[in-house]
Amino acid sequence: MRDVKDRSGLMCGVVGWVTSRPLDPAVMDGALGALAHRGPDGRGSWRGISADGGEVALGHTRLAIIDADGGAQPFFSHDRRFVVSFNGEIYNFIELRDELRARGCCFVTRSDTEVLVEAWRVWGMDCLPRLRGMFAFALYDAQTRALVLARDPFGKKPLFLADIQGGMAFASEIAPLLDLPGMERRLNLDGLGDYLHRRYAPGPVSFFKGVRKVLPGHVAIFAGGALEERRYFTPPLAATASKPVPFADAAAMFRAGLEEAVRLRLLSDAPYGVYLSGGVDSSVIAALMARQVGQVRSFAVGFEDAAYCEAHWAERVAARLGARHEALIVTARDFADHWACAVRHRGAPVSKSSDVPILMLSRAASLSVKMVLTGEGADELLAGYPKHRAERWIAAYHGVVPPLAHRALLDPVVQRLPYGARRLKILSRALSEPDVQARSSLWFANGDRRSVNDLLGHDPVATRARRLTPLASLRQIMLADQTGWLPDNLLERGDRMMMAAGVEGRMPFMDANLAALTASFPDRLLFDRRGGKAILRAAAADLLDAETLNRRKVGFRTPVGDWFRGELRPMLLDLLSGEGSQVRRLVDGAAIDRMLAEHLPRRVDHTGMLWTLANLELFLREYRLDVDA
Repeated sequence: MRDVKDRSGLMCGVVGWVTSRPLDPAVMDGALGALAHRGPDGRGSWRGISADGGEVALGHTRLAIIDADGGAQPFFSHDRRFVVSFNGEIYNFIELRDELRARGCCFVTRSDTEVLVEAWRVWGMDCLPRLRGMFAFALYDAQTRALVLARDPFGKKPLFLADIQGGMAFASEIAPLLDLPGMERRLNLDGLGDYLHRRYAPGPVSFFKGVRKVLPGHVAIFAGGALEERRYFTPPLAATASKPVPFADAAAMFRAGLEEAVRLRLLSDAPYGVYLSGGVDSSVIAALMARQVGQVRSFAVGFEDAAYCEAHWAERVAARLGARHEALIVTARDFADHWACAVRHRGAPVSKSSDVPILMLSRAASLSVKMVLTGEGADELLAGYPKHRAERWIAAYHGVVPPLAHRALLDPVVQRLPYGARRLKILSRALSEPDVQARSSLWFANGDRRSVNDLLGHDPVATRARRLTPLASLRQIMLADQTGWLPDNLLERGDRMMMAAGVEGRMPFMDANLAALTASFPDRLLFDRRGGKAILRAAAADLLDAETLNRRKVGFRTPVGDWFRGELRPMLLDLLSGEGSQVRRLVDGAAIDRMLAEHLPRRVDHTGMLWTLANLELFLREYRLDVDA
């Protein structure tokens, strides 16, 4: 255990800018107010003179997980050369501090924020791969007049850039940027096709003109009036050759790595818990927590419809672990009441309906904890989705049935199957695509490109240069998950929905060291007769019962497709067919009407696309965006 006098990072919101002329102080007050939910325990700001005689400003709102009485930001180095606004936690800061002391660095605090500052002083950008944790920060160097903006390797903490009048601005969320000088509330149409196809906007695109995401594993340096962005981290899966290792050894190595990742993330002065679904990922995290700290608090969410409710599985795991457990049952009315709020905090259309119950669960959990551990990332790290298993034999299938033949002869038959054949239809669409990178977007897509073409009148995805890669198809799919599906969807969801309630989420599976370890395992070790994540099941054999370990992956589903035909039908029709529906100005209204006519009587399951369109409309209403091109 660490020395209790060592104090580490802050979970919060950051905001700031560099402009050619000073802004009214009220602008910073408004920006910090827009981030108040991310930092209800305090706020601070600093204003200085930029290189061209204008203004550089940093702001910070604080959620006190550690060192509630200290840790005020923005933080100044001992010589006041550097000032930083930091959101996150560096788990290995004690080791880094010892190394920096050996190099002659002075420390006046025991915080990881100061370690970050001194690491930048000594190593510059080379310090970033050394930081083990999650972070997004802005650091201003008064000597070089450079502003440094950086985001953690996998994108657990968000960071946005905006072009504003006379300069540039940044923030943890988009809302604080919208009222800055020169900003327009205009929809960015560049990402519309990708959104309709993928259900989210791939970075660096955002839904607002003039606003973009800092990509995971990237640093942006603003100096001399110019912004330069560079990659400092490449996911290990893209650059690590697998090494022969016995399965038992791999499982033991993974178990040790995961135990360490959990231990590092349990440092907290505030009460904490775990989000427990009853699936193997979160259950393993909960079991390791219980081994390390004793009784844990666990939180689960479920639905009245038993076909979608896994709350009883979570309750079984909690009972086995002796956890202090709470469950939240969400009704259609509850869902409707929180839907718009989820969109507002996401700063984008909500990509998956599970965002809404996670927001509700976080609000319930916030009454007793400030931090939770979650199971995100296990599927992407360990090939846990059914598509990963399919990718192992698709090449062999194409050797017998070429993609063109499948697309022409078999896929039309499969797509006419009854309402409930959703998974088979997804598999068939994937089998129609010979290109691995194109196929990577099909597995979680809203139908194929033709269905989106009907809405837009053109191909939904802009033509992109193919990236030549020596990786096997499975690794290409997993890499696409780790660089797209995770940061732009799952991790974004986790950050926004939890921070909206003042709860910080930590994700042990998304540890960079653990990712490097799993990337070194041969692909075959990830699978057994039950599918992917074989190493995780073997590593947790002594932690959980066989039924929990061997349950078929279900995923976090909501009954929203049924609700669209029932309690949410009036809301759905208002959003997509009501007077003033703006989404009908962006896509073909007749195509929307056809989907509604097929979905409502249960002829064709259009849940995914209807959800996507309804959220786009709700987003346009919540942010009052101009949709004109």
